[in-house]
Amino acid sequence: MAECSEARLILLCGLSGSGKTTLAKRLAGEVPAVRLCPDEWMAGLGIDLFDERTRDRLERRFWDHAQDLLRLGQTVILEFGFWARSERDEKRVGARALGISVELHYLAASIDELCRRLEVRSREGGPGTVPVSRELLEEYVKHFQAPDDDELGLFDEPPPGRRG
Repeated sequence: MAECSEARLILLCGLSGSGKTTLAKRLAGEVPAVRLCPDEWMAGLGIDLFDERTRDRLERRFWDHAQDLLRLGQTVILEFGFWARSERDEKRVGARALGISVELHYLAASIDELCRRLEVRSREGGPGTVPVSRELLEEYVKHFQAPDDDELGLFDEPPPGRRG
């Protein structure tokens, strides 16, 4: 298979409120790239954002679609959160099998900052916004596997002149 040197896969990793959507929208315009965001699709289709079974199915469909786009030379941003290392590894290995560079943007913030951002987001009430309490966020933190330096070193750097 021919290598698509222009195409890139960009993974956004972080908890709720970390800034994934803000960064994804900025990058989508700058790169340009196709942005795939399960939260927006689920909200747009009237699906409960906490419906994990549907989210998993949608993310699998998005991954199939992303691979098609990558093969066509299109850069893709996956805005899944990627809480588990195994998810990040799967996408990195899959894209590399296509000859595609893979960036991982890890957006970290303290739990206090995440709560502050989520409160603001809830007050503003944009489409697809659901309240995330501090208690729920603390549960999320227990399940989140933050990438360490060794893992971050497995991914490609953004091209010169573009940083996440």
